[in-house]
Amino acid sequence: MVVRGLTHLTGKPNATEAWRSLISTQDILGLKVYSGPGAMSGTRPAVVAAVVQTLLEARIPTNHIIVWDRRLVDLKQSGFMELRTRYGVAVEACSIAGYDGNTFYDTPLLGHLLWGDLEFGKESENVGRKSYVSKLVTSRITKIINITPLMNHHTAGVSGNLYSLAMGSVDNTLRFDVDSGRLATAVPEIYALPALGDRVALNIVDALICQYQGEQTTLLHYSTTLNELRFSKDPVALDVLSIRELEKQRKAAGMFSPTNTMELFQNASLLELGTSELRNIRVEVLRQDLAQ
Repeated sequence: MVVRGLTHLTGKPNATEAWRSLISTQDILGLKVYSGPGAMSGTRPAVVAAVVQTLLEARIPTNHIIVWDRRLVDLKQSGFMELRTRYGVAVEACSIAGYDGNTFYDTPLLGHLLWGDLEFGKESENVGRKSYVSKLVTSRITKIINITPLMNHHTAGVSGNLYSLAMGSVDNTLRFDVDSGRLATAVPEIYALPALGDRVALNIVDALICQYQGEQTTLLHYSTTLNELRFSKDPVALDVLSIRELEKQRKAAGMFSPTNTMELFQNASLLELGTSELRNIRVEVLRQDLAQ
């Protein structure tokens, strides 16, 4: 599925040429996963393993591949450390790498700083205004491959490409997560930072399973099996399609759960991060012949 998605998206005859149209062998690749919900509902290690295999076949050195997320404990509990053993790639947490004092998102909304945040323990009237980008991204990773699950999020709508990268790359994020309006402004603006959005080479939605309720908790009784992977250079279009899928599955289950989240994606379109209008999104479906 990874090979077919890559080759169809890029128009190249094989995965190696497909990758080389998106990245170079000199790039340090950061495979951004969403590991907090665990191996069943978050980004699935099997999907990341398939991506890693195609990168290795494209002659990307193992020391140029980093599977990463915000917290190391989530990566461990979700089974991503096994990829380090199997392939020799790095598995790292951006919170451990520390934060870059020169690269940040600044807004007047003050945050409650936690241990590990760059400004934790400092005192001044401006402390808490900034969310700093991890040094893992600013100092090491040159290209990002965003791999996110098809899973609901109570305030963002979907734990998708925009949310996963924006909230998973910076510190001082609690001030945004508590309110959908704040999140709708902060997520697109953080993603639009050159250190983040400009480095994204590809977005992949792991839609093998669609969990339409539960957010950070694995609730497979609120899930349906889609057996799909979705590929695009447009993170907004993929997230909007995910929102539509989540609403479709909730309706099929007889559940009423309004998301009220299109503001986030409309803001992202205003920042020219991608397309939020469904009528302007072209979807091409590749069917898998199970008889092959």
